[in-house]
Amino acid sequence: MAIGLDLEEKKRGDFLPVLKFDAKAGDFIAVNREPQSDGTWEKSEVEIATPFKAVVDFHNMQKGWISFKPGAVDFTMVHVEDKLPAQPTPDHKQGVRFRMFFKEHGLREFSHTSKNVLRAINALHDEFISGASKNAGKLPVVEVSGTETVKMQTKDQGELRFKIPKWRVSAWIDPPEGMGGEEKPAAPASKPMPAAKPAPAPAVDEEF
Repeated sequence: MAIGLDLEEKKRGDFLPVLKFDAKAGDFIAVNREPQSDGTWEKSEVEIATPFKAVVDFHNMQKGWISFKPGAVDFTMVHVEDKLPAQPTPDHKQGVRFRMFFKEHGLREFSHTSKNVLRAINALHDEFISGASKNAGKLPVVEVSGTETVKMQTKDQGELRFKIPKWRVSAWIDPPEGMGGEEKPAAPASKPMPAAKPAPAPAVDEEF
């Protein structure tokens, strides 16, 4: 567009439901939003017990800056292989965002800014990179066995304890139905990742 703005109308239900990870408690939480008759949305949260497996779309993972202010979550993201954009505000922290597919909970968006969690994601992504060339066109099945505790010494608060996921790539499969491809963003995007359009695909194998 000439003025460089996205002027298309967006439906509030077009965005992916969220998977959260609480780095203090070590809980994975599926956040669901259901439309109500009065036009409002009702939110519910379901804890996902470990161990579990999910298909992860690392091919389209994004990196950038995320602000989790209550009621005003904001993303400024690019594809993970692109140059990190400028920090929009001091409230934005470096983070990543990617999609995960669950048999029970469907397609979810996962994002995080905790440095400890980002290190765990980085290690898992390295595992993905090492196996991607041998599994063209496939996505990794990530097995989450639980969490582990990370201790940090701080000047003001002394020792702090956080949780990080214990996970590994356990298999590679064809993309499941509903996890269609997504175009690599050409520029920073400050909006939630939209749900991908369903695409025909072979059934998920027994490993998942």
